[in-house]
Amino acid sequence: MGPWDHGTVGLDGFVCRCSAARLLGRPGLTAMPDESWTIGRLLTWTTDFLRDKGADSPRLDAEVLLAHVRGCRRIELYTAFEEPASEELRTRFRELVKQRAAGKPVAYLVGQREFFSLPFEVTPDVLIPRPETELLVVRALDVAKQLPLRRLVEPRLPSAQPPRDDAQPPLNERPERSLTIADVGAGCGILAVTLAKRLPTAHVTAIDVSPAAIAVAQRNAHRHAVAERIEWVESDLFDKLPATPRFDLVVSNPPYITSAEMSELADDVRRFEPALALDGGPAGTDVIERLIPQAAERLLPGGWLLMEVSPTIVQRVERLLEAEAGLERGPTQKDLAGLPRVVQAQRPT
Repeated sequence: MGPWDHGTVGLDGFVCRCSAARLLGRPGLTAMPDESWTIGRLLTWTTDFLRDKGADSPRLDAEVLLAHVRGCRRIELYTAFEEPASEELRTRFRELVKQRAAGKPVAYLVGQREFFSLPFEVTPDVLIPRPETELLVVRALDVAKQLPLRRLVEPRLPSAQPPRDDAQPPLNERPERSLTIADVGAGCGILAVTLAKRLPTAHVTAIDVSPAAIAVAQRNAHRHAVAERIEWVESDLFDKLPATPRFDLVVSNPPYITSAEMSELADDVRRFEPALALDGGPAGTDVIERLIPQAAERLLPGGWLLMEVSPTIVQRVERLLEAEAGLERGPTQKDLAGLPRVVQAQRPT
């Protein structure tokens, strides 16, 4: 029978994998005692159960959920296979497995997902981070290394006057200013926080239309000790920011799923993740079409716009970039699967 209780059928109609004899209640067939349910057996049983329910990665799901309940790392489960699983642990684990079997994503059940080797809090108010988005971070870091940071003010010719004791250093010797980055559609903050973490002198403006998403992102920024270098703006794209050049880099993972594709998404994505962060309209470019000219206005000369898009709309987005007078399109970056994923354009110097 299953590990959830001492009867032949799980609580709340959650039917266990029992033999026909047990389901029929034949005498002499009693429930397994607590000590028979080890961590290893619990994982094996749950993996089979989730596989039967259609989970894409049943073993991984089972491990993540059980590690969360035990308060340990996944790898620590492998040294605990023979440990007994108490009734209290099985009860808590059961509730999570029931929700996972009903389709709720594991990241929402455990409240976090790793991105770029950093843990991020996630809630149903934000999109769950995907590995593909790490390419956007990699490209942004490469661009940041290549950007010649402009000085706060233009240098001036040396004065013929003798220097005073309290004189400031010549303007052309003053330190260069910090890199300025805008993350448009910040969600849980994976781009803003990761870039701030990897670029310790950068200043990031994180923008999102959802106050609930901003609240999650702010907690992630504090968790990773970068909150003091991130400015939070509740806004629909750049609407609440001045239309003046101020950013070296604009990054975005905008909604890019076409309305037709929305109905074809995996059940756990379509039912549980925020449509606002996914639905890009009939052509998948509703938000992107507004973002491109707004970003072009706010990029400093030589600055870059980087966006993650779906391979199915990449040519459409490339044409939009080519049609924007204020930008020069760069080569599209491919992900590890060889699919075009990150489009980019630069404001001419």
